[in-house]
Amino acid sequence: MKVVLAYSGGLDTTVLLTWLQEKYDAEVICYCANVGQGEELDGLEEKALKHGAAKCYVDNVQEEFAKDYIFPMMQANAIYEGTYLLGTSIARPLIAKRMVDIAIAEGADSICHGATGKGNDQVRFELTAYALKPDIKVIAPWRMPEEFAFEGRSDMIQYLEDKGIPCSVSVSKPYSMDRNLLHISFEGGILEDPWTEPDEDMWVMTKPLSQAADEPETIEIGFEKGIPVAVNGEHLGPAALIHKLNALGCEHAVGRIDIVENRYTGMKDRGIYETPGGTILHHAHRAIESITLDREVMHLRDSLVPKYAELIYNGYWFAPEREMLQAAIEKSQETVTGDVRLKLFKGGVHVCGRRSPYSLYSPELVSFDEAGGYDQTDATGFIKINALRLRVGATMKTSKA
Repeated sequence: MKVVLAYSGGLDTTVLLTWLQEKYDAEVICYCANVGQGEELDGLEEKALKHGAAKCYVDNVQEEFAKDYIFPMMQANAIYEGTYLLGTSIARPLIAKRMVDIAIAEGADSICHGATGKGNDQVRFELTAYALKPDIKVIAPWRMPEEFAFEGRSDMIQYLEDKGIPCSVSVSKPYSMDRNLLHISFEGGILEDPWTEPDEDMWVMTKPLSQAADEPETIEIGFEKGIPVAVNGEHLGPAALIHKLNALGCEHAVGRIDIVENRYTGMKDRGIYETPGGTILHHAHRAIESITLDREVMHLRDSLVPKYAELIYNGYWFAPEREMLQAAIEKSQETVTGDVRLKLFKGGVHVCGRRSPYSLYSPELVSFDEAGGYDQTDATGFIKINALRLRVGATMKTSKA
């Protein structure tokens, strides 16, 4: 049996690497996508091979992640339940896609992941896998209680201790972390009480407000067709641009949220997220759209955002309905080109300028000081036509009184 294991070197996947060998006598091929975890990947391949993996792939997909997943999502201004910028959600389809690619290349018939039966990631991984390789076999140990005899993290920590296998997670610090180029998430453990404030030393990608810069910083972001291409006049590749904005956001404590969200599986979950660069881009993109998008196009696109965000959150990146919506979103972005000026200060992102060669903003039309080619008497008929149904309704109510 040959299995491709989604491997991070954390608690769950360290256990799974050993468990798959013990349970199935499997040849395990570990896979870790470098989507921007940084130093977390140091020594990962060596660790996997030491613990019995036949091979360990660690491939750098940061450019693909930014270009083909993050930026298309941001063209839609996708935000889940009004707050969450989908940092974890958007990485899953790419990771699962690469696992399927490796399974095909290595002749493996199965993939394995450590997502729990309570969460969203199990759905995201498996929907992607089945969409790309319908006959793939999936091993999801947390949904196999008769074979995977662990009740929680404490059991797993003990399992590794008994085997003399080191792991960075401890009972005293049991919350889980997931980091990528766009954000880092913290869930579980002490965070499961929504009244408990997270420890200040938990944060990774942003400075505390008390340590944020004491002076605002003004930056400019350039867009082409809704895609960010430059920061302060410097053209950057997709991954480098996000790294640059992450560093700027970190200094000004931008991008922290503490939310309780609705999982696809039906339960509520408390999550702590840091998305510094993504938060800056979200504000900047909305600002450049404000002068380049037609009103009805903007309103129609915005009406689709909750559905689009829900599709990403729930794991339907490779579903036909998401691809259909993406085509409409890309069409809406054809004139979303220009520059946005923002000030970053004490956790805030403040838009203070926008310009575009495709601007629909007309100072002459909107000015209180100029006629500007607009006949104000036209508004009389416009208002009366739009008020007609209201007047008819009011007349009816009066006659029945």
